[in-house]
Amino acid sequence: MSELQIIHEILEGNSSKFNLLVDKYQNMVFRTTIGFVHNKEDAEDLTQDVFIRTFQALKTFNGDAEFSTWLYRITVNTSINHLNKVKNRGFLHFAEDILQHLFNRASEDKNPQQLLEQKERDELIRKAIDALPEKQRIAFVLSKYDDLTQKEIAVIMESTEGSVEQLLQRAKSNLQKKLSPIVGN
Repeated sequence: MSELQIIHEILEGNSSKFNLLVDKYQNMVFRTTIGFVHNKEDAEDLTQDVFIRTFQALKTFNGDAEFSTWLYRITVNTSINHLNKVKNRGFLHFAEDILQHLFNRASEDKNPQQLLEQKERDELIRKAIDALPEKQRIAFVLSKYDDLTQKEIAVIMESTEGSVEQLLQRAKSNLQKKLSPIVGN
């Protein structure tokens, strides 16, 4: 059954068919949201929000683009809107994350100091990605977290492959400038 057929059935009142779309695209949406928010719980919440918004907006899907492209746009917009609302998580939340990471050791091979250093390095990388200009960040996240091609990203961003290539090059250059003192060349 094609996505258009599923959407048609949903719009005809068979809302249980929406689960087929959720099952098919849930991992994709989660990967994309975590690329923006860098936090599993937030990404899970955003994934739910994306599917709620998608369900509510299904009647506006006209089939001009692939369903996955349309869903990526909703996912990116929902993620960016969330980031704009929660610009700074604050030190208390950051400290809580560090303590949680230390007590729920991901690796028994690392001592608390190494875990703290890794956590700080990871946070600096996340902040560097978050500080990228919006279009660069979108292209970077779709490329690195979702492993999409430049052509696929161009369709999602309603741009050209050349523009996406430039955005990715600028994003990598900006990240390299910001992170080379931290993680090395």
